Formats: sequence, structure tokens, C-alpha cells
Amino acid sequence: MAISFSDALGVHEQALVLRSQRTQIIATNIANSDTPGYKARDMDFASVLRDRMGMSADTVSLRTTNSRHIKDQNGTGTGMVNEDTLLYRTPLQPSLDGNTVDEQLENANFARNALEHQASFQFLNGKFTGMMKALRGE
Repeated sequence: MAISFSDALGVHEQALVLRSQRTQIIATNIANSDTPGYKARDMDFASVLRDRMGMSADTVSLRTTNSRHIKDQNGTGTGMVNEDTLLYRTPLQPSLDGNTVDEQLENANFARNALEHQASFQFLNGKFTGMMKALRGE
């Protein structure tokens, strides 16, 4: 009997990957908080996760190192969210230079995303612990 990791791990595997990608997006926003004309980006985590979970269980996201490698579902070959998934953030108080990054909002989003990343990691760790106990017969 084969073990389906997608069924066993549930949503937590994809959530962990997406949380890591969102961390990079928010960190980019923070890094460009003083760049004139920079537009803050983010993703709608729930809708991206829903789309990812709608993919078949046999689909695997690949990271390619050569242009001749096989591309993944979004055509990038990286497993990353593509530009179509990223949204522009509406600024609460836009700056005069056209930058839409609110550093306090981004720091709050970064902290919340870090907590949710940790929670996804702990859920995933719990799933692996349970599978290990089942394999050992405990």
C-alpha cells in the first residue's frame, strides 16, 4: 500500500512553501521602502493556496537551473508565485515620490507571516511525527 504524502500532509506543505514566498515578497517591499516610485506588492494568500491545492496530487513544483529544464504549471520552472498572482497594495497614505510602501504595515505583515509560517511548520512537523510513530507501530 503506497503512502500519499499529499493526503497525509494536507494543506500544510503548500502553506509552508507559500509562506516562505510571501516572506520574500514582504522583505522586498521593506527593502524598497525608500525607493522612489516603488509599488508595494503582496499576494492573496488564501486564493493562491486554494489554487495550489486544486492542482492534482501528482503535480510537483520544480526548481530549474537550466533553460532546457521542464517548466512547472505556471511556466516559470521555479515553483514560485508568478506575476499574475502578485497584487499591488493600495497605500493608506501615498508618498510624494510615488512609493506605496508603508513600512509599519509591512513590518506588521512580516511579523504575522512569520508567526503563521511557524504554525504551518509545527503542523507539518506534527504530521511527520505521527507518520513516524505509525511506521514504528507505536
